[in-house]
Amino acid sequence: MREPADGPGREAAGASGKGPPAVVRIAVPPRSFRHDLRAVKIVLHRELIRFWRDRIRMVLGLVQPVLWLLVMGTGLANLMDVGAGPGGRVDLRTFIFPGVLAMSVMMTAMFSAGSIVWDREFGFLREMLVAPVSRGAIVAGKCFSGALVATLQGVVILLMAGLAGVPYDPVLLLQLLGMMFLGAFALTAFGVMLAARITSMQAFFGVMQMVLMPMLFLSGALYPLGGLPTWLGVLTRLNPLTYAVDPLRQAVFARLDIAPELERTFNPGVSWNGWIVPVWLELLLVVGLGLALMGVAILQFRRGD
Repeated sequence: MREPADGPGREAAGASGKGPPAVVRIAVPPRSFRHDLRAVKIVLHRELIRFWRDRIRMVLGLVQPVLWLLVMGTGLANLMDVGAGPGGRVDLRTFIFPGVLAMSVMMTAMFSAGSIVWDREFGFLREMLVAPVSRGAIVAGKCFSGALVATLQGVVILLMAGLAGVPYDPVLLLQLLGMMFLGAFALTAFGVMLAARITSMQAFFGVMQMVLMPMLFLSGALYPLGGLPTWLGVLTRLNPLTYAVDPLRQAVFARLDIAPELERTFNPGVSWNGWIVPVWLELLLVVGLGLALMGVAILQFRRGD
């Protein structure tokens, strides 16, 4: 909205060159919850467009999980007869399928969070931060968009359930989708928190590799949690990713027809001093951790540039 400071005469004088230039007034709408929701929607839409156009990223996000599921899972399953006995057997591909789902979601979620560092390097993040919306809305948009993109990527792995001996039960697939989204939300919030203070993509990927690989191997994604040494059992229970992987495995094994002995061996659950942690509490821990990490990320963005 253009309006001269002292009326139409001042604007005419400025236009003719006989007086000082007219003052341009820009009306900035006040911040509101409605504008913040619109900011979340815009960030979400941008991330979806970026993900859809970056086909190389989509392919790279699938390579490692597919290798674990089809190559390593099939190779080791042929090498040893996993779980064979009078009560039946458990295919290794079926066992690691929940862990592969978590791996696919984890990688894509962290890549989505890393886009913050990319935006900072090219100056786009500063333009977002000076917009008349809450910085918390921008962070929330990043977290939810990363969770949605990671879940969409995980759908491709989910469609391979039949190759791993997991039934295509509609209820099971919906459960796995919901659990994948909650885990992806927590992981994206963790990545956004890391990216809030990292200024280069090289440093971010270095930190990501240093953090993600121990989390993955200590989550029980590739081996049962029962019968571990004390020190390793403590580390797995302190690992937040454990509480995202175990609900996925619980849902899968609930649809399998196996002997109780094999169930206790390959799906012992997470226990605290002998008490089996229920799935609902594990999911609650994942959601609570995601919200806490998102809150820390919001504080970091409010204190930064």
